[in-house]
Amino acid sequence: MHTRKLGPFTVTAIGLGCMNLSHAYGTPPSPEQGRKVLHAALDAGVTLFDTAALYGFGANESLVGPVLKPHRREITLCSKGGMAGVTGDDGVTRRVIDGRPEAIRRNCEDSLRRLQTDVIDLYYLHRWDKSVPIEESVGALSRLVGQGKVRAIGLSEVSAATVRKAHAVHPVAAVQTEYSLWTRNPEIAVLAACREIGAAFVAFSPVARGFLCDALHDVTTLDAKDIRKTMPRFAPENYARNLQLLPPYKAIAREAGCTPAQLALAWLLHKGPDIIPIPGTTSVEHLREDLAAADVRLSPRTIASLEALINQDTVAGDRYSDQSNREVDTEVF
Repeated sequence: MHTRKLGPFTVTAIGLGCMNLSHAYGTPPSPEQGRKVLHAALDAGVTLFDTAALYGFGANESLVGPVLKPHRREITLCSKGGMAGVTGDDGVTRRVIDGRPEAIRRNCEDSLRRLQTDVIDLYYLHRWDKSVPIEESVGALSRLVGQGKVRAIGLSEVSAATVRKAHAVHPVAAVQTEYSLWTRNPEIAVLAACREIGAAFVAFSPVARGFLCDALHDVTTLDAKDIRKTMPRFAPENYARNLQLLPPYKAIAREAGCTPAQLALAWLLHKGPDIIPIPGTTSVEHLREDLAAADVRLSPRTIASLEALINQDTVAGDRYSDQSNREVDTEVF
């Protein structure tokens, strides 16, 4: 397996985003199927696993923890706090962004218990709570490092300015943000900020939430609980326009001798040795397909063709709803 540096860790060039196994894209697979995917990743040599307190309101960490426990010395385990499920007086659990130090500390303790581990290798602030100075939230993360509960810290969906403020408090090992051919926002400033401070860049949703896998042709079939139903790019009118990008995209994949999903991942790997994609899947077959992208080689001409075809000017619709856009700190075109 090809490897890359992630803060103090050496990890496989492609990691596994575990969210899909418990969260976000409609009814999740059975725990049995989730364990099959995790074991297949381990068998394939994957050493980077990414989860969060939010995913399934703790269910994902509870799924991932016992499977990875026997392999803790061989893998890098990442989780996130500062955004988690909170159960109200009405008994309903809702997503809450809370960057106060006491909330981050509580989130971490809960994650350690669910993950069945004494330490989380890389712990991210899942979202910056804009009512709390970033320095205070990062200060809480640094204390977790000092207590031996966390080895390195990261940030998710933040701007270059916030990265620099955070790094002044404690070294930031990684920044995680959506990045793919159809979401190029990191290229505005965050990638440069990461390289300036020596942080790795972890790309989530690297296959554009399934779009670049050629896996979704009719958005009206999406499950009612699928988060893509709230995303403007997946609104029927926008998606119909975006689908027109797929035939030429698939032609480039055929020319490159790979699948559409592999083309998307290979493009990211070619964008820099500090970029680590973490695709998610519920399928062992798709997992193996994704991992094989590390062996795909793209010519400069192929990369130029891809970037001219799919970019911020050719994709219809924003990546997030207005509400979700208010919750992130990333630069926009």
